[in-house]
Amino acid sequence: MEVKTYPEFSVNYPLLLTTFMKRPVSMYPDDVGLVYRNPDTAEYFRFTWRQWYKRTCRLANALRGPLEVKPGKPKEPGDRIATMALNHHYHMELYYGVPCSGAVLHPINMRLSLEHIIYTINHSEDKIIFFDDIFLPMLENIYGQIKDTVEKFVYISDKPGLPKTKIKPLYEYEKLIMDQPPDYEWPHLHEDNYATLCYTTGTTGLPKGVMFTHRQLYLLTLHSAQLVNFSTDPEAVYLGENAVPMINTPLFHIHAWGAPFRSVFAANKIVLPGRFTVEGFLELVEKEKVTSAGVVPTVLAMLVESDALEKYDLSSLRVLGVGGGALPLGLKLKAEKMIPGFSAGSGYGMTETAPTTIAAYVKRFMWDWPKEKLDEVKVKTGLPLPGLEVQVVDEKGEPVPPDNETLGEIVIRGPWVMEQYYKAPDKTAEVWYDGWFHTGDVAKVDEYGYITIADRVSDMIRSGAEMVPTVLLENLTATAEFVLEATYVGVPDEIWGQRPMAIVNLVPDATETEEDIIKWLKEEGVEKGRITTWMLPDYIAITKEIPKTSVGKFNKREIAKNLQKFMDIAKKMKDS
Repeated sequence: MEVKTYPEFSVNYPLLLTTFMKRPVSMYPDDVGLVYRNPDTAEYFRFTWRQWYKRTCRLANALRGPLEVKPGKPKEPGDRIATMALNHHYHMELYYGVPCSGAVLHPINMRLSLEHIIYTINHSEDKIIFFDDIFLPMLENIYGQIKDTVEKFVYISDKPGLPKTKIKPLYEYEKLIMDQPPDYEWPHLHEDNYATLCYTTGTTGLPKGVMFTHRQLYLLTLHSAQLVNFSTDPEAVYLGENAVPMINTPLFHIHAWGAPFRSVFAANKIVLPGRFTVEGFLELVEKEKVTSAGVVPTVLAMLVESDALEKYDLSSLRVLGVGGGALPLGLKLKAEKMIPGFSAGSGYGMTETAPTTIAAYVKRFMWDWPKEKLDEVKVKTGLPLPGLEVQVVDEKGEPVPPDNETLGEIVIRGPWVMEQYYKAPDKTAEVWYDGWFHTGDVAKVDEYGYITIADRVSDMIRSGAEMVPTVLLENLTATAEFVLEATYVGVPDEIWGQRPMAIVNLVPDATETEEDIIKWLKEEGVEKGRITTWMLPDYIAITKEIPKTSVGKFNKREIAKNLQKFMDIAKKMKDS
């Protein structure tokens, strides 16, 4: 007699985002799961896990019913469903309702240029766009260039009713989902079904699309969660299910660094700020007892600079993960001094890696190191996430020596690294070769295996036969008490080809000059062996207006376009 088995429900059980979505509603159905604060009205919305799950089921029914969304299968993506939305409960419903029903979620980066937003919509062939009320004017502006691609539009607002607009056909989100049943039979998808589509920021050309499967995002989430078992920092506080994360990183930016998946799976109370404002961030930390958040260095600098910091009780805050750019030691120390009880640490990732790949955590033999030495470890880019292979290699593809000096390129491979760029095999071939994904980021490795990014290949300053690592100079400059943030770019030089120029934003009320910055760099850099004399900037522009990219990084491309403006500031200071 043949014994019937069910391998599809055991050894072949698919790794799906659906598993993450179902856990909190089965464990804590009546606990508050999501808190959204409208940044414009300061109105709060609270949902239990049961309420959120039922809303997500209604959304899935609407996708299958009136919106006529078709699911996909491995290698054949389902309909692309785009969002033009901020961080709120509606967006979190879409984060699960779309991929768990078999379609592909495309969160549009709302900080891209209009030209690039139009390009990503048409390139991805989005069938439906869900959009916030505040983005209506923008959508009307580009409607003529996308209406032949997008078939339907769904309007998201805290207020009932539809606006008068040329956009059609137009559905009202709340009415659309409330007309649907609160239960849904989630399909038994293959784990290699595509779940999301993200686009790069297009700083070196048109944005490139990257699709991620359920399996990739599932494994990213599990390995990221494992960091608490490997990060043996004695100062760290592990709150587990009692953590209260604020998803501050935009949901339209590389899965908000994985927070929507980690935090739902952990059944944490998730705090959603809509969009970042200093006052909104501080109010939410105090009122909701937020324990952690992810920020880019420029946001951390805004918090440090704010006079409102002293008005709020931030004692619940324990961890700030800093990504999207290197965390300067000076900025870390300033923040920890102003917000006692929490620590800031670095991380690294990119669109092509979903994004998390490297994090700055402390090894167990470092427990008894002095705080000053541990701080230096925590601002390094860090160690590879468990589950990934990461190397820093020279031009021959060989690992560089762990001497904390020799520069090479970061290469990566692992289960959640992108397979290919969407509809761009030529671009894929430029980054995937010799069995590794090539990031284009230049770094070095120390004796303990910690990686520190030195620069992007494209951003290195080439002075004579030498390369000037701008990130090293940026981090050193930001260590000065009177410096809030700094970036470096190359300016033309008849003899050397290029020479460094520093663009510096001072802390509020600082009166230091170009000479003070050079003095600091000589004392803390040259005399202590951190940099050489030839790395000192020939020009320094002190300004409050340093261009940033859509994700808060220094926009070297925009600076290059306006190089003369900064040169004029620097020359004026030099002559005064």
